[in-house]
Amino acid sequence: MSSALATADSRTRLLDLLARGGARYRLLNHAPQGRTDLASALRGHRLDQAAKSLVIRVALSSKRRRYVIAVVPGDRRVDLPALTALYAGREASFAAGEVAEHLTGCVSGCIMPLSFDPELEVVADPALFAHEEIFFNAGRLDESVALRTACYRTLVAPRVAAIASAP
Repeated sequence: MSSALATADSRTRLLDLLARGGARYRLLNHAPQGRTDLASALRGHRLDQAAKSLVIRVALSSKRRRYVIAVVPGDRRVDLPALTALYAGREASFAAGEVAEHLTGCVSGCIMPLSFDPELEVVADPALFAHEEIFFNAGRLDESVALRTACYRTLVAPRVAAIASAP
């Protein structure tokens, strides 16, 4: 499947999830942007309201690994040692770009803070829930979602753990 088709499918699945769940959200169109700080400026919100999503590879042993989507506020970084400890692993690192894109169906720069793969757990830092609304790319670089935080928490049901470094 091409990246464009995978992205379109991820966007469709997202919008279906939001509609079925009765979510309160808005779609925002903007110039293509995959960097959280620049996308936040285009969307017109504070950086800490962005849901920055990164695919992390946690080495559980020398032969076993687990991939997770780590979601942190846009003004913070993912704390890799915290993720390592959370999964009782040996180390955590950023997943290779092609692996992240394959697992999420999204190109780099627009990975959503949710998963349609039951093997890909979503872990969100509690600081993400400090605002009434969060913002993230809708599986494409030129469209974003402004979603009520309570709706995100209900629909996605992420594992909540302290996985962000201080701003």
